[in-house]
Amino acid sequence: MNKLPLTLLVFLTTTCNALFAQDTLPKFSVKNVGNNRIIISWTNNFQSIRQISIQRSFDSLSKFKTILTVPDATTPQNGYVDTKATNDHMFYRIYILLEHGVYFFSETKKPVPDTSRKSEVVDNVINVPAIGIVTENKIPGFVPSKHVYTYKDGYVRISLPEDENKKYSIKFFEDDDAFLFELKDLKERSFKIDKTNFYHAGWFKFELYESGKLVEKHKFYLEKEF
Repeated sequence: MNKLPLTLLVFLTTTCNALFAQDTLPKFSVKNVGNNRIIISWTNNFQSIRQISIQRSFDSLSKFKTILTVPDATTPQNGYVDTKATNDHMFYRIYILLEHGVYFFSETKKPVPDTSRKSEVVDNVINVPAIGIVTENKIPGFVPSKHVYTYKDGYVRISLPEDENKKYSIKFFEDDDAFLFELKDLKERSFKIDKTNFYHAGWFKFELYESGKLVEKHKFYLEKEF
């Protein structure tokens, strides 16, 4: 791949800053909403984007490690809730890949306190607006799972941690706890399930297992198509 020349990067960054909002890529925001949750978010206006990866480091200069590659880089508004950071003053940056192997990195940022909302943790879900996913107002303060969630294309998206040493399986249930089906020994870490597998619109529940251990119980909502 070809790293973007510095002169072109400066021009590109200046152009983006002039035309778009502050958090438009390559700019992004990093907010500490409390309870060991850091929200990294951005707006994307690149038409030829191929990949967006979030990287984290203990310092601002080296040893950056990718913590997430976004399933759909073309989503206009997107983000990620980091709950695995060692502390609340880590450093973050975004890797951006365009067409023809052209790539560059965003500036490096530390989390800033988010004083615009009151955060409340209920059943391991924090009450902040969902990012890059279909939100549902039937439950006040509902925030979808970051691993199993519905998307604007009507599919159920699966986004699992990129760890080849761990085995994952997911069980799906009706809202009344009636068992539907199970996905076992998942090899892919990012994929989607067609909504026709669930037969109807409405609420569904799921259980995510890591090496046989239950790590998350949550739900998602499928909208009606008409």
